[in-house]
Amino acid sequence: MPPPLLFDLSGIDLSAEPIYGRPDIDPLNPQRYEMEQLDGILWVDTQARLILGYKDVTQDQFWVRGHIPGRPLMPAVIMIEAAAQLSSFFVKRFFGIEAFIGFAGIESAKFRSPVQPGARLLLLGHLTKFGGRKYTMDVQGVVDGTLAFEATVSGMRV
Repeated sequence: MPPPLLFDLSGIDLSAEPIYGRPDIDPLNPQRYEMEQLDGILWVDTQARLILGYKDVTQDQFWVRGHIPGRPLMPAVIMIEAAAQLSSFFVKRFFGIEAFIGFAGIESAKFRSPVQPGARLLLLGHLTKFGGRKYTMDVQGVVDGTLAFEATVSGMRV
């Protein structure tokens, strides 16, 4: 049985325009071209250290042709990359970190449901630890109300 979501989505307008879009994300996250895996931020609660972002999964993603032909499935590593980009954006934007953030680790990853082109992958994050150099965020990916993955990611100033 899947765990509960990190926070209740029912009070958030999931079809709203993002409060932060690519023009806001790009100056903080250095990934470009095929590796841009965070499209927007829909909601933030800085006091509770919560964030909701998304990745619109399209037919023209670089992995669609080869993973898996005839039934494209978003690779788990790309889902984790999207989660890491969400966490990096959060700490850089709301904690004022200017240094490069490197991926430091992943724990307790579970993949529960496929993510396919045409989906909006909602990315839920809860920052659980923030130190001088390293941070940790619990993350979940949700598609159409179904939990697709969960993990804990950590990053650090490099």
